[in-house]
Amino acid sequence: MKRSLLMVLCLSVVSAFAGAYDIDEFTAKDAGKPDDYIIAEFGGKLKVAPADEVESLQEGRLVVRQKFEDPFGDSETSYQLYQGRKGDLSSMTALTADGVDYSKLINAKLYERRGMDAEKDVEKVYFDGKAVYAPGLTTAVVFIDGTPVTLKGESSSDDEEETVAAAPAVPSSEAEECDEYDPDCEEEDDDDISSYKTSAPIDNTADDRDYAASDAARDVGDRFGIADEVRFWTAVGLSALAVTAAVVGIMQHMEANKAGNAYDELSDLNNSILHACDNEPDRGSCEAVMARMAKYDDWTLASLQKRMNENKKTQDSYATARNIWFGISAASIAGAVVLFVW
Repeated sequence: MKRSLLMVLCLSVVSAFAGAYDIDEFTAKDAGKPDDYIIAEFGGKLKVAPADEVESLQEGRLVVRQKFEDPFGDSETSYQLYQGRKGDLSSMTALTADGVDYSKLINAKLYERRGMDAEKDVEKVYFDGKAVYAPGLTTAVVFIDGTPVTLKGESSSDDEEETVAAAPAVPSSEAEECDEYDPDCEEEDDDDISSYKTSAPIDNTADDRDYAASDAARDVGDRFGIADEVRFWTAVGLSALAVTAAVVGIMQHMEANKAGNAYDELSDLNNSILHACDNEPDRGSCEAVMARMAKYDDWTLASLQKRMNENKKTQDSYATARNIWFGISAASIAGAVVLFVW
């Protein structure tokens, strides 16, 4: 019974945190906002779409999942599904993932990359019954049953395979000799050195350089963003440990109380016997009084005091274990709070 209760508590804590990347229900009352991708109907408004109908959309129809977030934080973030006519989706990439149930994507929050905070999901996500679309994204990340899954577009895999080869450096033996003061010769050498030292496509225009720099910065952010996910799941584990330690500590406290009550009962009996012995001339009379009050003929005063000492040691042992488990629980809670806030 105690083990079952412990398992239920642990599972409830883990499931509560795992739901941070999912949308439990669509409760927003705000009106859906049409745009270039989804065209409004029914008097210029988008119609609320049931979640179970998204998978079976008719050709030419589109569903948008909109996020409504209170900028002042007075109310909770809510979501809703809206249906309309399909607009121009040519500027967006159809995102899919092999082996993922499409119905689970409807309730899964969409992220630009791994390691992002649970509340930093994409505000508008479009569904056509076959793929998922998000403005400006060629890849995205969702969490299916707590596991991160990458959604890729058909063109994204091709883009990854196509790499613009850098211009090979001209061997020194084949290089055209020129005067060291010739400005044209120096410019050619600079181009060769640039092409040789990097595998990225290089152009002399400032726009291309800026694009390469921003792309590299995003790649670094993606790599280090994984640490956020590690911190999140570590905090979940610490929370589960805190609950477990608290339950064990409560059990130890109950056992310590039992041993303490047993000690108190025997202590009262011992005090009564010693008080009766004060009026008796010999030890035998004291033992007789003890046997008569305890109702056990084979007890002696020494055995009574021995049992008292055993009960006291048992109480101290359970109390020490209780304090240790409560300490572990407190430390785990503190660690989880730090990781969640970080």
